[in-house]
Amino acid sequence: MTTLQEKIISEMGAQPKIDAKEEIRKSIEFMKDYLKRYPFLKTFVLGISGGQDSTLLGKLAQLAIEEMREETGEGAYQFIAVRMPYGVQGDEKDAIEVIDWIQPDQQMVINIKESVDSVVDEIERQGKVISDFNKGNIKARQRMIVQYAIAGDTNGVVLGSDHAAESVTGFYTKFGDGAADIMPLFRLNKRQGAELLKELASPEHFYTKIPTADLQDNLPALSDETELGVSYEHIDDYLEGKEVPEEAKERIEELYLKSRHKRHLPINIFDDFWKD
Repeated sequence: MTTLQEKIISEMGAQPKIDAKEEIRKSIEFMKDYLKRYPFLKTFVLGISGGQDSTLLGKLAQLAIEEMREETGEGAYQFIAVRMPYGVQGDEKDAIEVIDWIQPDQQMVINIKESVDSVVDEIERQGKVISDFNKGNIKARQRMIVQYAIAGDTNGVVLGSDHAAESVTGFYTKFGDGAADIMPLFRLNKRQGAELLKELASPEHFYTKIPTADLQDNLPALSDETELGVSYEHIDDYLEGKEVPEEAKERIEELYLKSRHKRHLPINIFDDFWKD
């Protein structure tokens, strides 16, 4: 009988071991194939936070675009890296350093503070109270609005940096950073993403930096692992089919079951989602 762990591993497309060079090539070809399938699309758009995941995907996206220009002779292909701070970004230096390493064709900085605050203020003016956590989700969704606005004006594709360790726990905002056209890193866990960055010769601190979503005003730089209640080491081990402490296993499976709705398209009457 299939265990829940085996079911999750299969659903996430996770692998116990990877060849970093092969996975780099696989992600690049996947992105190029998408552009070839829809030849009217010419641009990749990605938000760059300064964290491991967007750093990795940004580098892969730039490499894919450079190959598309070389292979097709079309100079219209481009990658746009977008920084979207809320006010002053605490680790802005990291994000700038990442962009300098990626060397995107274009970079943009769109500050989302005014737009987020106006939404919160308008709702609270109607007598509702927006919690700090909810405001964090508004920030994530505003960033996706920005990316789709840019993509809509540049024949663009919005890239998402979701990977297996995030997907299994639902550690993203529904219709925020969880919304994108394609997810080139899906299947990789956190440590495997670091392996790809090492293979790409990135500075070490790009993949040793403590991961944080940094969405809550009252809890700046709250680490992902603190918020999740389980370490990425245990999540990665679980996805690689290894045994993990029972407490970690229970937490991972609890997060997986609670977040199933995030991994499903909007549900209609014909879906069998309710039968699970």
